Amino acid sequence: MADFGTDLEVETFRTEARNWLEANFPQSLRGATGIANALMDGPAPTGDIQLWKERMGAKGWGTPTWPAQYGGGGLSAQQARVLQQEMSRIGAFNPLMAGMGVTMIGPTILDYGTEEQKQKHIPPIVRGDVRWCVGYSEPNAGSDLASLQMKCEDAGDHWVVNGQKIWTSGAQYSDWCGCLVRTDPTAKKHDGITFLLVDMHQPGIETRPIALIAGASPFCETFFTDARAESDAVLGKLNNGWTVGKRLLQHERASQTGAPSGGGARGTPLPDMAKAAVGVDADGRLSDLDLRTRLSRHQMDAKAHGLTLARAAAEARGSSSPSNAASVLKNSATVVAQTRAELTLEIMGYGGLGWGGEGFTQDQIDAVRGWLSGKAMSIYGGSVEIQNNIISKRILGLPDTTAST
Repeated sequence: MADFGTDLEVETFRTEARNWLEANFPQSLRGATGIANALMDGPAPTGDIQLWKERMGAKGWGTPTWPAQYGGGGLSAQQARVLQQEMSRIGAFNPLMAGMGVTMIGPTILDYGTEEQKQKHIPPIVRGDVRWCVGYSEPNAGSDLASLQMKCEDAGDHWVVNGQKIWTSGAQYSDWCGCLVRTDPTAKKHDGITFLLVDMHQPGIETRPIALIAGASPFCETFFTDARAESDAVLGKLNNGWTVGKRLLQHERASQTGAPSGGGARGTPLPDMAKAAVGVDADGRLSDLDLRTRLSRHQMDAKAHGLTLARAAAEARGSSSPSNAASVLKNSATVVAQTRAELTLEIMGYGGLGWGGEGFTQDQIDAVRGWLSGKAMSIYGGSVEIQNNIISKRILGLPDTTAST
């Protein structure tokens, strides 16, 4: 559907969205915190969270701009913005955005999949009926992903996969995995890779969760021993997986880099939280000058990040090539999110020590665990150092000081 432009059309859709949300978003979830992490880190949701997920999936609004022919919302970009505004207004959240099916695999299948692959995989993703994980990193292929060695061999009517992946988020709960595998070991390391869609429900796949300091962890070691993938499971072209894999990373960055600038509990902007905790001067300003300065800088960084995010989204329309802005956004999102977490704990004072225990509220515990888990943002999805090298070489055109001589 093309963007509609008149104020009347916008407000008509806004009324429709507001009425539907008021009727369908469960009252018990309004103002709740920590739900996104629970959806990512835990088993299938239950109760009102599951009900909300089913309603959003059936409406197609969990994937608002995806084609209606596959169950998506079929909304224009403008309608999707209005929907998000109305969800924010009542504290609603998208229960499907916590998984990799909507944020990474689904968009990549829409980009590169055959019609048969789209018909098979997209509707269940839209409804939230399946969970996906992504098999990229290996013990000896992390930020240097093209060094991956997981072997995939053609067995005639199917593929046979052997090897190990690591940091596979949500693998223990997933139904499917989008994997990068090596199908031509004789080719240059970027050229012999294929993107494969693998059913996780088979005896040849074992997952071992990895515990983290923040408590719950989505990460796993994942072992493939003569695992099977059907002959039509290749996404894109054989030995062209590096191109497909980079496109998925662009979608991943888009989902990771939309960091909000508020912080604190849902609906509580960080400056308001600081004023309540620290107090204000005679002019109504935050009384702690140093904290006020750092909050202002954080808000400016968050605003600049948001504007860059909007530019990257505009550049991505109609293009399947990663944009320069996507590389910048990974690092800027990390800075914004980690700085917000640090400021939140500082403002909370004693409450910022609440990893657990009865002496702390759930919001305090969630804030501390979020701060701890957020430390990983500097590493996953491409480390800060690797991203700086990419920005240096490919965007700024500076000499490559990392190449071997």
